[in-house]
Amino acid sequence: MSGDDKDYSSMSLHALFRGEAEGQAHILTDGLLALDRNPDDLAAIEPLMRAAHSLKGAARIVNLEPVERLAHVMEDCFVAAQKGRLRLTRTRIDRLLAGVDMIVRIASVDEAETAGWIAQNKPALANLLASLYQAADPAADLGGSGDQADAPAPAPAPSPSPPPGERIAAGAPGPADDTAPAGEAVLKVSSRSFDRLLSLASEARVGAHALQPYLQSLQRYKQRQQDMFAAFEQLRQTLLAGASGDIVLDRLALLQQRVAPLREELAARIAEFEAHERRLLSVARHTLDEVLALRMRPFADGVRALPRMVRDLARSLGKDARLEIGGRDTLVDRDVLARVENILNQLLRNAVDHGIEQPQQRAGAGKPVQAAIRLEARHSGGMLVIQVSDDGAGVDLERVRGRIVERQMASTAMAAAMSDAELLDFLLLPAFSLKESAGTVSGRGVGLDVVQAEVRAMNGALALSSRTGSGFTAEITLPLSQSIVRTLVAEVAGEPYAVPIARIERVLRLAAADIQTLEDKQFFAMGDEHVSLIPAAQLLELGEARSAADGIPVVVIGTPQRRYGLAVDAILGEQSLAVQPIEQVFGKLRDVSAAALLDDGTPVLILDVADMIAGIERLAAEGGFGRLQRGNSAAERRRKRVLVIDDSLTVREMERKLLQARGYEVDTAVDGMDGWNAVRSNDYALVITDVDMPRMDGIELTALIKADGRLHALPVMIVSYKDRPDDRARGIDAGADYYLTKGSFHDETLLEAVFDLIGEAAP
Repeated sequence: MSGDDKDYSSMSLHALFRGEAEGQAHILTDGLLALDRNPDDLAAIEPLMRAAHSLKGAARIVNLEPVERLAHVMEDCFVAAQKGRLRLTRTRIDRLLAGVDMIVRIASVDEAETAGWIAQNKPALANLLASLYQAADPAADLGGSGDQADAPAPAPAPSPSPPPGERIAAGAPGPADDTAPAGEAVLKVSSRSFDRLLSLASEARVGAHALQPYLQSLQRYKQRQQDMFAAFEQLRQTLLAGASGDIVLDRLALLQQRVAPLREELAARIAEFEAHERRLLSVARHTLDEVLALRMRPFADGVRALPRMVRDLARSLGKDARLEIGGRDTLVDRDVLARVENILNQLLRNAVDHGIEQPQQRAGAGKPVQAAIRLEARHSGGMLVIQVSDDGAGVDLERVRGRIVERQMASTAMAAAMSDAELLDFLLLPAFSLKESAGTVSGRGVGLDVVQAEVRAMNGALALSSRTGSGFTAEITLPLSQSIVRTLVAEVAGEPYAVPIARIERVLRLAAADIQTLEDKQFFAMGDEHVSLIPAAQLLELGEARSAADGIPVVVIGTPQRRYGLAVDAILGEQSLAVQPIEQVFGKLRDVSAAALLDDGTPVLILDVADMIAGIERLAAEGGFGRLQRGNSAAERRRKRVLVIDDSLTVREMERKLLQARGYEVDTAVDGMDGWNAVRSNDYALVITDVDMPRMDGIELTALIKADGRLHALPVMIVSYKDRPDDRARGIDAGADYYLTKGSFHDETLLEAVFDLIGEAAP
């Protein structure tokens, strides 16, 4: 096969032209942007002339006269520039780029609809052609020297209506797409990759057939094993019969003769199996690597349109900026590349609009008038790192601090104590913007929060940094592939679950003494931060979680603003897993993103960390957190459990400490609704409740408990400041078993009442 490796015999001429037009358009766009940066680079004009000439000839073959005429006048423009008769100013480059856009649009129209589309957009085509003829006229004064920021280009001609089914995707595949079934993407495969895959498939087939001799050898081993057992039986019978020593020795010698070759054959078979396992693992690993390589594309393929976008956006804002791209050859999974384009588009628009100063401001600050924005991709630690940085003014952190206070997101004292990193994290919140009014590009507070959401959806992370007066940087860390994900495998309720490593902040083991409880919520210290501890079993609805005697494995997930510790049963280690999507018939499973097989073949669910964080916050809002039960002793399981419900923190904690000191196990709730959720999901011996509480008062709660068929026998004690007879009557009528006033009871009064209702803490 040739280097192209593609059979185009079944494709129409129009489909072939579409692919050629896309390829030549990339050459024209890249070359014009290079000339925009350096108009004196005459060597850059030569490939542009060839591209325009090729387009003209190809358009003539498929009878696309508008494309032929556009390409012809563009070629004239390039010839004049090469001969020094015409200078490619920025205004001329604007018009040439508009011509490139039009050629791509026309080429993307379905062949049967081309004539109608051209007729419909005839005025726009005529205006564009006229502007190109003017650009090709050396005598025309279009302004701009090419190396200075001239005025924005004249308003473009009316945009033609988009062609039916137009594809708008940077680096979109060429004509190969026309042979793909509807809804399926096409991968371009080189002959080398195809040959390598074929070779690996052949090796796998040979390896499978090679198992047959091993099976036959095991059959022989089994037969010899039976002979050995027969020899043992003969020896046993001989000993039982009381035979002489010589006969016993003869039997032992016979047994030894039969055991020796069996031992040797077993060692040989084990060695053969080990070698075979190594070969199969090698074939499987190389096959997987080769298949993944087919999905990889150079980073440059997905960012071709971005330099043009940066240039045009800067020009529309009266600014001057260029985009430099590093790591063009860095290989990226095609799915990652497709999804990251919108992320980078948003980051670059933010850089141009928010970060880059006006030319006069840059000159006054001693900076080059033309701003530099750099986009770079690289592999690091098995991950893809993409960095977007600019040399603009950076973020005014004091404005961020002021906006936080203005919007009452933190007090003045709290905002003053925030670090630079904490302040920058506010830029990731929805509807947070430093602009006073919204414009066509930004100011609505929709930007970085969308970027962060998309990055997290790809199991990645976003980090921001700013240098006041000298620039801003956004760094994205993503898995190299969405097909293979590095995970931490943990055991929860006896089952393995995988968590993407990119979404894990830290893994640690806590001693029971490290866990603190407040408001019936468990937490632990991580540096200067208090992190909530959540039983993973409860979050996944797998039952009650209990800690092990040697410590609690904890996986910390979330963000610097919202960190949570997931208590799991055990950490099983790291594995790179081939992602298997969940069948669509199941829909979106809560807390689950995909499935996979562990190295030993065990199926495992890959957890959706964003879903889990949302679930944690939902449970927190409902007051539905359980506690990690420490230990599993029978005595501890027999301890009576009391629920204390009061909207006063002081009262809750006082009652909790009194009861715990007497040996009872105590949970707390902040109001009647919180208490009702707890009562229905746990087994309590007694409920102690206040009366006046938000959402649901104690009288309503008592009535609900006594009306429930499962809970009606649960004792309820009301503790209230209300001591009037009618208040007591309301409580008793609702079904309360005891009514105690806060104003009259002492510590022992409460404990005696509890003892009267349920007895000692443990039988």
